[in-house]
Amino acid sequence: MEIKYTIQGLLIYITIAAYLLAFVATVAGRARTGRVVFFAGFLLAILAYAYRWYHVQHVPLQNLFEIFLFLGVVCYPISWFCRGVMRIGGQWADMLIGTIVLFPAGFVFNAQPMQLPPALQSWLFAPHVAVYMLAYIFMFKAMFQAFEQLTVTPNAQRTWLPTEQATYELVAIGFPLLTLGLILGSWWGKLAWGDYWGWDPKELWSLASWLVYVGYFHWRYMFGKIHSRVNSIWAIAGTAAIIITVLWVNLSRLFPGLHSYAT
Repeated sequence: MEIKYTIQGLLIYITIAAYLLAFVATVAGRARTGRVVFFAGFLLAILAYAYRWYHVQHVPLQNLFEIFLFLGVVCYPISWFCRGVMRIGGQWADMLIGTIVLFPAGFVFNAQPMQLPPALQSWLFAPHVAVYMLAYIFMFKAMFQAFEQLTVTPNAQRTWLPTEQATYELVAIGFPLLTLGLILGSWWGKLAWGDYWGWDPKELWSLASWLVYVGYFHWRYMFGKIHSRVNSIWAIAGTAAIIITVLWVNLSRLFPGLHSYAT
């Protein structure tokens, strides 16, 4: 564990505290207070990310510290979109997601600025990584909806979509973003290394994650009404594949490849 005694670290820790306080307030039945504190945490997350951007002088999406910092920013606008536009509840889960994704940035990964290698000095760098991160937040939120569908007795409340339907709606948004991430990555690979596909471990696991969600859609279309709980298991499996893609492939010595810069 690495405590960051810097302005950057202080901003991250205050944001984590705000997200966690928002979660506790919401679970305790003070939803309005939770939403206010969640928004305050979002503003702090923007400030932390902007400070990092100023500090490194490039879009901060280069390494896992910056990736998790970015995830801590986008969890709020995605939560607002899901709540206000899609009628999907579970904002407590969004607050918890914000806390979880900022924890590695605050306590695990090194914040030492790194110079961009030539492969990352491409206009495709930011959009490729950003669309993946947006997709991951949607899929993580879908995972929480799936867990709720498996573990909580359905109620008669009609304000929000039923959990299984909400899981599907979230995956239906996240999946095109995953697809776009694959396409942009292949294009970037062609420009940087001369080929659209290099069978790199990160590429393979990104494809594996994508295929799990293809399986989810196929199963739901064919058997979803009969075995609806299995739909949620598929969604959880997809999130597990994403975790392997983001963390294990980047950090494990079993998967050396062209994407080692992400560590």
